[in-house]
Amino acid sequence: MGKLTLLSIDHNDPKDICDAIRTRRGGELNELDRMLLHSPVVAEGWNIFFGKLRSETTIAPRLRELTMCVVAVLNKASYEFQAHSPLYQEAGATTEQVAELKKLDTADFNLSLFSKLEQDVISFVKSMTQDIEVPDVLKDNLYDALGPRHLVELMAVAAGYNLVSRFLVASGIHAV
Repeated sequence: MGKLTLLSIDHNDPKDICDAIRTRRGGELNELDRMLLHSPVVAEGWNIFFGKLRSETTIAPRLRELTMCVVAVLNKASYEFQAHSPLYQEAGATTEQVAELKKLDTADFNLSLFSKLEQDVISFVKSMTQDIEVPDVLKDNLYDALGPRHLVELMAVAAGYNLVSRFLVASGIHAV
């Protein structure tokens, strides 16, 4: 029985798809890309979709990266957390907030380190990730705070990065 392994870092087939991924990534394929490229059509669609989520949405980067980090912690996707926690901090989060997220879903988690809006985002992402259904009051609060466009973008980021985290964990890609 064969084992699914990462393609080489210099993998280049098909060239146009590999070039597009490298362009978005700043020159190199990461481990996720090297797994996705086993199916070029999946890798291509993934690159386009996540490129748009990361670069063309207008939701505040801090909320976007918070969303990704919450999903990563809840789904035990250490590779995803390692990739996005520095971006969350670059977007304005404190070192303390980043460290606190690692305690998410435990009795030790201190939600008060986060603003009211961030608390609602954390609760929203937890609901989407763990329960699928989100309480109407939470959706209403975020609609009022963010407006329809940013609420839709928040939902898409949470849903999309649930896909990322589940793929990472299932394929055995973990932080080193």
